[in-house]
Amino acid sequence: MGEPTDLDEASDLDPDLSQAPDPESESDNGPDQESHRGAFGEFGGESPGLIDRTFRERIVLAGVTLGRSDPEATDASMDELARLVETAGADPVARVLQHRDSPDRATYVGKGKVMEIKTVSEALDADTVVFDNDLTPAQQGNLEEILKRSALDRTAVILDIFAQNASSPEGRAQVELAQLRYRLPRLRRSGRTFSQQAGGIGTRGPGETQLEVDRRRLMRRITRLESDLRRIRGNRATQSKARKRTSNRAVAIVGYTNAGKSTLLNHLTDAGVLVEDRLFATLDATTRRLQLPGGEAVFLSDTVGFIRKLPHQLVEAFKSTLDVAVDADLLVHVVDASDPDPEGCIAAVRTVLDEIGADRVPELFVFNKADLAPAAAARLVDREPGSVAISATTGAGRGDLLRSEERRVGKECR
Repeated sequence: MGEPTDLDEASDLDPDLSQAPDPESESDNGPDQESHRGAFGEFGGESPGLIDRTFRERIVLAGVTLGRSDPEATDASMDELARLVETAGADPVARVLQHRDSPDRATYVGKGKVMEIKTVSEALDADTVVFDNDLTPAQQGNLEEILKRSALDRTAVILDIFAQNASSPEGRAQVELAQLRYRLPRLRRSGRTFSQQAGGIGTRGPGETQLEVDRRRLMRRITRLESDLRRIRGNRATQSKARKRTSNRAVAIVGYTNAGKSTLLNHLTDAGVLVEDRLFATLDATTRRLQLPGGEAVFLSDTVGFIRKLPHQLVEAFKSTLDVAVDADLLVHVVDASDPDPEGCIAAVRTVLDEIGADRVPELFVFNKADLAPAAAARLVDREPGSVAISATTGAGRGDLLRSEERRVGKECR
């Protein structure tokens, strides 16, 4: 493959960036802060590694319904946030909800609600509060000052899960870039230290040192990662142009996280991709050759799953992986027919496809898990002409899917 590149060491920070924080810098935390075990920044504990943890954090979830937004949508989003927290390796122990016209500039929820959250957190001995809404660096700092425990937002939890699941050098580099972009403005909080060995949600991945030396080094690291990933995108673009000059066609499997994309790829091609019933189990694109019924072969690729409120940092950082969808001749959009809100999942996926420039690629809807929700799958197929219902687990509907792929690939490529 040639000489090693910077990307071969993408998961390793510069030595200066991975040093532990000065213990003296944490000496002024006070008794309340020292009593909390978990998570992020100066409230962080210690773990023997980036993924291992010595305990499961207890998490209070907080969500806000703004203006005329639907409270039921907030409830559904909070359910998903709870699953994200569980996937990250922690335990949700309570929820605090609020309805307000607009976010409070200082704390997002207002001082009264912050005190309510603090009371709940203290009563349940919670380590961290996770907000379903995005927090500014200032809001996060103000909340932690009042709560005396870590305050994170949904974006931090998703980044943490990606850090756990990234396995390839490219995947680790993409996650690191997204995390550094997210954390950089949060270094402005005076006195804050970050340890690569800290345990808990929001700490895995690249480690940071203290504020006065971090900013310049993090910017240098970001520039280096961006350069590495641009080079990969360029190589992929060259390969895509070469493929388009041949008769080889590309099909990309896209969809909401945990919809069954990797299970489908394994069923169709024996790819052997890891399949788990958890969010974001697959981060790296996997491509396999698939023989269609008429004899034509296509290249079928699995992609990272999407989710509501997918952090922009991740979309930007994962563009080299998501180019698989942009360059495809056909998108197989896998939808979990058993999901309580399949239309919401479809809308979330299409939002990301629009953002990455894949919205013009032809789309074939595949309503998966028809064995679990046959009535829902049939209803969805009736509403979406040309779609198919399948079970990637049992293989039901496989023939219909392959024939539909063949028709659509042939039609779009004439």
